[in-house]
Amino acid sequence: MSDNGASAINLLSYETLVHAVAGAVGSMTAMSVFFPLDTARIRLQVDENRKSKSTAILLAEIAKEEGLLSLYRGWFPVISSLCCSNFVYFYTFNTLKKVMVGNQGRSRPGKDLLMGFISGAVNVLLTTPMWVVNTRLKLQGAKFRNEDLQQTHYRGIFDAFSQIIASEGVGTLWNGTLPSLLLVFNPAVVFMFYEAMKRRAGRGGRKITSAEIFLIGAVAKAIATTATYPLQTVQAILRFGQHKAEGKGGLLGSLRNIVYLLMDRIKRHGVLGLYKGLEAKLLQTVLTAALMFVVYEKITAATFKVMGINKKLKH
Repeated sequence: MSDNGASAINLLSYETLVHAVAGAVGSMTAMSVFFPLDTARIRLQVDENRKSKSTAILLAEIAKEEGLLSLYRGWFPVISSLCCSNFVYFYTFNTLKKVMVGNQGRSRPGKDLLMGFISGAVNVLLTTPMWVVNTRLKLQGAKFRNEDLQQTHYRGIFDAFSQIIASEGVGTLWNGTLPSLLLVFNPAVVFMFYEAMKRRAGRGGRKITSAEIFLIGAVAKAIATTATYPLQTVQAILRFGQHKAEGKGGLLGSLRNIVYLLMDRIKRHGVLGLYKGLEAKLLQTVLTAALMFVVYEKITAATFKVMGINKKLKH
């Protein structure tokens, strides 16, 4: 292999690493800012007996009953999971982007969607155990309206891993994997719309402003979240681990659980019950995604400038 070839591969790896770190830092920053909105969302998804009120009223109610800090309960495990998750996703996506698109031409929505699906699947398989644990920790100490939900007693991330493996088995750490794989559609669609709108906004070499990046990220995430929200509700219930599964295990059993939970939700609360907590989710996820993309773009641009790389993004 020539020195030029080796240098190109090293540069490729380093650039991909910059994208991955920027994506991880951007997501952690954005989630920290809007974390209470995620607290409201997961309470409404898991606790069926809690009335669906406006997000502001629900947050005030939680703070009054459980204290102001309860709005940030589970922050560290969520941020840790998010950091790992987005690092894996951005690293995989940008590696695939280099391999599939390279410097030959522009990407297309179809390729962006495929790269998003593959990146999401890799991310789900590697990081689901962390999300199962952080869902448990985030709901620990919550005052549920549904009396069937039991309190957990974990002393932290590692104790949660240990207790879950000891009492429920290693396989429990991958609870909700199937809906998570189906939900790969969400970030895949986000990135497809994000890349497409960014290319359109940057036509003719025009520089895209931070406000435009924020808006593009918000619109892309809003579309994907609304389309996939019922599955996100099922995912949260399965990760919490207190749904009594019926029937066989394996793939068929997982599919039956998903269908059962969706139909049971409709039976109890109507079709709109599938979208309980959507307001809080849209506020949280849209604002978080938009801010994350702004921080991500700023970090990558600043890093490449410091590195002295003439990095012209392909739009």
